[in-house]
Amino acid sequence: MPFIELPTGAGIDYIDMGGDNPVMMLLHGFLGTGDTQFPNVVEWLMPNYRVIAPTMRGYGNSTPKPRKFPHDFYQIDARDMLALLDALHIQKTHLMGFSDGGEVSLLMAGYAPDRFLSVGVWGAVGYYGAAMRPHAQRMFPATWMTDETKARHQIAHADAFVLGWIKTIHALIDSGGDVSRSLAPQMTMPLLMMLGDKDYLNPPEYAQEIIIRATNAHLEMFNCGHAVHTEAWADFQRVVSQFLTDVNS
Repeated sequence: MPFIELPTGAGIDYIDMGGDNPVMMLLHGFLGTGDTQFPNVVEWLMPNYRVIAPTMRGYGNSTPKPRKFPHDFYQIDARDMLALLDALHIQKTHLMGFSDGGEVSLLMAGYAPDRFLSVGVWGAVGYYGAAMRPHAQRMFPATWMTDETKARHQIAHADAFVLGWIKTIHALIDSGGDVSRSLAPQMTMPLLMMLGDKDYLNPPEYAQEIIIRATNAHLEMFNCGHAVHTEAWADFQRVVSQFLTDVNS
C-alpha cells in the first residue's frame, strides 16, 4: 500500500484502487484500517470508483505512534484526511465513513462542503449525548480486544488505550456533545446517514438533528446493529446504490 507524509504531521498508509473512475474516499472506524475493516465495500465499489481508503493516524501502519485520543481527535483526523486529498490532487470526491470514520466524514462535510459530491455515513451521528455514556463505558476492560488487533495497531496496553478513548468520549458528552452537529447547515452536498435500529451507541434522534439542519440529507434505518455494512449487507448495497445513482443522475 502507498504511504505519504502529510504537512499535518501524520504519515498515512492508504489503498488507492480503481484507476480513472470517479473518486470515493472511504474512512474506517475505531481500531480499523483502510484494508481490513470493509473489504466487501471496497470490492463492491471498485468497478465504478477509484477507491481511496486511508488508515488514519496511529492505526495500522500509519503514524505517529501510538494512536492517541486528545479532546479534538476527530478534528485532527478530519484535517489529516483533507490534507491527504490535497496531497493526492483530488479536488472533488464522494465520501463514505463508518463509526469514528463517519464522525470524521461529517466534520469534513462541514469544513469543506464544496469538495464532496456526496457523503454517506453509518454508525455516526455527529453528537455525543448522555445516552451514549453507558455504552462507551462498556468498552472497558478491553478483554474483548484480540491479540491480532493489538499487534496490527501496536497496542502495548489495551486497557489504557481504551480508557483514553472512553475518557475523551465522556469529556465530549460533558462539554455539550457537539462533534459536527453545529456544522450541519454547511453540509450542502447530498448526505445519507445510516443506522442500525439496534445500534444503541447512536440513537436515531441524534442523527435527526443533523438531518433537519443540513440542506439535502436523509436517514435510513436498518434492522441490525452498529456495523450496517456487514450485518445488513444486501440492504446496505441497495440503499447506497440508489443514493449514488440519484447523486450521479
